[in-house]
Amino acid sequence: MLNVLYLHPAAAFGGASKSLIELYAFLHQAGVRGTVLTPRGAVCQSFAEAGMQVRAVRGLSQFDNTRYGYYRKWRWIILLRELFLLPGSLLGVWRLRREAFDLIHVNEITLLPLGLLARWLLSVPLVVHVRSLQRKPGEGLRTRWLNGLLRRYADAVVCIDHTVAGTVAGDLAPQIIHNGLKVSTPVDVTLGKGNDDVVKVGFLGVLIPLKGIFELVEAMRILKQRGVRIQCLVAGENARQLSGLKAWVLGKLGFARDVRAEVDQIIERERLTEQVRMLGFVGDVRTLYPELDILCFPSHLDAAGRPVFEAAFYSIPSVVAVKDPVPDAIVHEVTGLAIDRPDPVQIADALQRLAEAPQWRRQLGAQARSWAEQNFSISANAELMLELYRRIHSNQARH
Repeated sequence: MLNVLYLHPAAAFGGASKSLIELYAFLHQAGVRGTVLTPRGAVCQSFAEAGMQVRAVRGLSQFDNTRYGYYRKWRWIILLRELFLLPGSLLGVWRLRREAFDLIHVNEITLLPLGLLARWLLSVPLVVHVRSLQRKPGEGLRTRWLNGLLRRYADAVVCIDHTVAGTVAGDLAPQIIHNGLKVSTPVDVTLGKGNDDVVKVGFLGVLIPLKGIFELVEAMRILKQRGVRIQCLVAGENARQLSGLKAWVLGKLGFARDVRAEVDQIIERERLTEQVRMLGFVGDVRTLYPELDILCFPSHLDAAGRPVFEAAFYSIPSVVAVKDPVPDAIVHEVTGLAIDRPDPVQIADALQRLAEAPQWRRQLGAQARSWAEQNFSISANAELMLELYRRIHSNQARH
C-alpha cells in the first residue's frame, strides 16, 4: 500500500478538488491511502466522504506565479496574506512528521514552496501537479527560480493538458495526465434536447471576473437585442464570503469583489431576468447538465476548464475562449466553438450560431462525447497516475 500526502490549496469546492476526489477513488481501490492537508472549508467534508484522512488548517501559504495571478503592482499585497498563513502551514506539515508517507502530491504548483518544505521534513519524493497556465519559461527571475526548484527537487511534474504543459519549461519533461472524469449517463442525454424552443446555455464555476462571467452576461444582453431565444443558467457563487472591515479594505483594493451582487445588479438594470438565471451553488452538477444545450466557458485564462469536459460526456458542445486550441482542450467546429478571447460580441456570435442550428449542435455534442470518452476516462488517467506513483516509489526504494 502506498501512503500519499496530498497538499490542496483551496477551501472552496471546485474543479481541482473534484478532480482529486475522483482520482483518489480509483487510486484507493488500487491500494493507495491518502491524507490531505487543506484549508478549512466545504472541501474538507468532501475529502472525508471520499475516504481521505483530512488535516485541516486555517489556510495554506502559496506563491502565485501563474500567467494571470503573478505578483505585480497592488497584487504584491496578496503576498502579505501568504506570509501571514505561513506559520500555520508549517505547523500543519510539522504535525505530520511522524506519519510514514511514501510520497507527497502537491495538487497545484502554487503550493510548491510548502511542498518543498514538506519534502525536506518528511524525506519522501515530490509530485507537483500543474493545473494552471504559468508565465512563459524564462520570463522573469521568479519564473526561473521556480523552474530551478522543480528541476532540482521535483521527482515528477504532471500537467493536466497540452495547453498547460506548453507553459512549463520543456527540460522538466512534464507528463500529461488529464483530469479523469467519472460521469454517469445511463440514458442517452441527447434525447429530448432541443424540444424547448428556448436554448439553454450553462456557466459552471466560481464567480470571479477571470472566469468571464461579466462578458457572458453582456453577451446575453446582446442576444436579447437580436431576438435570439436563449437562456443562461449560472451555477456558482463567490469564491469566498467576506464581511466587515476586511471585506471593505480588500474590495477597495480590487481583491474581493462581490461578483454575485454585481451580476445581480446588471441583470436587474438590463432586465435580463428571463435571459440569465442565477442558480447559486449546485452541489451535484450532474443534475444540471441534462437541462443544457450548450456549455459556455468564456475564461480569460486562455484554456478550457473541467466543465467543458464534463459537458462533453453529456453530449453538450461548448463555446470556449481559447486562442490556439489544442486537441485535448476543444476541437473547433468538431466538439464546439473556440473564440480567441472572451469578447461579448464573439461570445454572442458563437452562441447564436449554435442556438440557431439545432441539428449541427447535436452533431457537435455527439462528437464531443466520443472525444471525451477517448481523452478523459477516469480509469485510464488514474492508471497513468498510479504507474507514476509506483515508478517513483520504486526508484526511491532502490536508492
